[in-house]
Order: sequence, then structure tokens, then C-alpha cells
Amino acid sequence: MPPERGSVRVVRTLAEHLRSPWGLAALPGGDLLVSSRDDALITRVDARSGSRTELGRVPGVSPAGEGGLLGIALPPSLSSGHLVYAYLTTRSDNRIVRMAYDPSKPAGRQLGAPHTVLKGIPKGFVHNGGRIAFGPDGMLYAGTGESGDTGKSQDKGSLGGKILRMTPDGAPASGDPYKGSVVYDLGHRNVQGLAWDPSGRLWASEFGQDTWDELNLIRPGRDYGWPTVEGKGHRAGFTDPLEQWHTDDASPSGIAYAAGSVWMASLRGERLWRIPLDGGESAGPVQAFLKRKYGRLRTVLSAGDDKLWLVTSNTDTRGTPERGDDRILLLQVR
Repeated sequence: MPPERGSVRVVRTLAEHLRSPWGLAALPGGDLLVSSRDDALITRVDARSGSRTELGRVPGVSPAGEGGLLGIALPPSLSSGHLVYAYLTTRSDNRIVRMAYDPSKPAGRQLGAPHTVLKGIPKGFVHNGGRIAFGPDGMLYAGTGESGDTGKSQDKGSLGGKILRMTPDGAPASGDPYKGSVVYDLGHRNVQGLAWDPSGRLWASEFGQDTWDELNLIRPGRDYGWPTVEGKGHRAGFTDPLEQWHTDDASPSGIAYAAGSVWMASLRGERLWRIPLDGGESAGPVQAFLKRKYGRLRTVLSAGDDKLWLVTSNTDTRGTPERGDDRILLLQVR
């Protein structure tokens, strides 16, 4: 029997008039934290009313080009106190920091001083990666870019063009493929999407150069080809993506898993892609939704069951803002 065709319905607009939103994380209870790439600001958005509270600006952020305050993540357990992790660009590098979050303090002063978890990720005007997320194993993962220097992707001594895996304190995690290193795999150009399916498989989206964007099933120690291979090269020693798209149709940023599929937000393509899965394989043709309806799409996050949060990206340097941009939308998908 062929797989059931998908659908997307916009349930409501939760927030409007956001400036350069990039990262999104859900607090226990459902409220959202959103990062502003260019303002270095983290804001809490009430998931029911859409009302906002500024937590504060993150010091040390140096926004330029594709860099700034990028991904944010929350540890899976907040029992030991509130912590917010952020991936950010400084004057010298990209790095991951964590900050105490105290919602009892006045607005604008709820973030503590940043503590560096990992530094030395290469920075550039482009290809800074930036997505971070805690996996089902409790470890912290980060997608990085090669910062415009393609050689970094194949250099195991560089943190650029990789997926990284580390403890919440930034140390190499048990089971990482290279002893003493947080490098989990290599051969990426620019990873901005990370998501796990219910079986714990890690998926990642990747920007191609001029030909093919990718959705990859990630395995530790694998080489995903860049810069030797872009897309499905069928070359010995390299791992091909599960799916690929022409760059005009995708330029993928965030991804999330819901309702049996990976959902991929696309910037240049201005659409939401559905990739139905059967385990680690494709379960049918990919489908595009919301094409050209909300402009550039940056981040998608599970909202539980068949719901997704979707963040637009039209107030960055490459977008064309419409009235109300940028927005957080609640979607129902299948």
C-alpha cells in the first residue's frame, strides 16, 4: 500500500514582528525561547497568548553575515536549575556557551554571565553552522560549517564542517569515534538542522554549494563527502544522503520529526519539505508545503504529537520582509 499523502494546516500565528529569529527551544510547560541572530537577544514567548518577555542580551556576540546568536538548546532535565545553551559567533570564533536563567528576575536581566562550554569552532562571513540540540542520550550535539574554507571539512583536527557530540560540559562523550575529540562525523559543508526519530536515529540537513542540498542519516565516524562529493556521488568511502534537492528549491536550515516524517524548513526555497520515513529509508516521494506563502523558513521544532512550530526568516539580510514578519506559526501536520 502506498504511504498516505501528507498535509499541513496553519493552526495559528503565535508571534509576529520578530527581528532575525534563528534558534528555538521549548521550556517545560510549552513556552518558547527564541534567539535573535543580529540583536543577540533571547526572548520568552508564551505558547498560549504569544506575550513576550526579554530574558536579556548575550554578551560577546559579534553578528556579521551568517554569524551572530544562532541556535539555542535546553538540557533534557531542568531539575538542577534553569540553563540555556547557545551557539554564537564572537570576534575570534564560533563557540557554545551556557547561561543560568532565572525567570524570577526583572525582564532583561534574567540571564547569567555566559560560561564557555566549547570554543574554537571556525567562523566566517558564511557557513557558520549553528544548530545545537540535546540528543536522546543526554549528550549535546552541534552542526558546524566549514566557514568558507572547504579543507576544514575533511580535517579531523578542525571543528568546522562537522557534527560534534559532547557532554553537557563540552568534553568528548563516551562512544565518540575519535579518542579525545568531540568530532562525531566529517565531510559537511554547512549543517543547520538536527533531529532524532523515535528510534534514536540522528538526521541532519546540509546546504550544498550550487547543485545539491542534502538530508543525511548520521552515523558516527562516517564521511559525508564535502568537498569531494556534493549530493549522491556514489563514491567509495563516502556516505550518500537519503534525499537531495536543487539549491533553488531548498537551502535547508532547521528540521524536526513528526507524524512519521522529517520536516525541513527551507530558506531560498521558501517552503516546508516533508520526507516520509520507514526506519532509516524513504517511505515515498518528498512533498513541499507552504510554497512562497511565508517567505524564507528558518527553524522547525516539534510541538508534540502532530504539531510543529515554524519560524520564518525574512528580516535577515537576505529576506524581503512582509507586514508582520518575522513570525512563529503553529502547524498541524500529517
